Amino acid sequence: MKILDDRQIRRKIKRLAIEILENNFGESELILAGLNNNGVGFAELLLSELLHIAPETLSITLTRIRLNPANPVEYEPYIEMPAESLRNRVIIIVDDVANTGRTIFYAVQPLLKVIPKRVEVAVLVDRKHKSFPVKADYVGLSLFTTLKDDIVVSIKGVEEMAVFLR
Repeated sequence: MKILDDRQIRRKIKRLAIEILENNFGESELILAGLNNNGVGFAELLLSELLHIAPETLSITLTRIRLNPANPVEYEPYIEMPAESLRNRVIIIVDDVANTGRTIFYAVQPLLKVIPKRVEVAVLVDRKHKSFPVKADYVGLSLFTTLKDDIVVSIKGVEEMAVFLR
């Protein structure tokens, strides 16, 4: 069942971008850390919208990086830029879906070694059955589902973006 279509996703991205700018007014830099594959795609969409609505007069630098905590038990999470360069910066962890909170929880671990200024979380879909103490600051859609339900997000390499509940 389709729960978000292309038009709805674009509206949510615009709203999330506005919220991010409002909540970070006065910051000189924001780093969007996209998680794994769809999180990076969602971060790219957010970055594009932020660049569109943030006039150059705001004097804000926007950077998108990849953060990959896919298998933190076997591998150290991968950060696309030196961790030390994230010190005292505002980092927004971006993912398509927050399920149990595990991926976001593990994504924060390497950031704690450098003490960023602030860490926030932006997700397109937030499922309400967390197993880890993770709260999304920017949410496109909050959804109560059963543990058996899957959320499928199609945002990369598609003609029409969509979110499905299966």
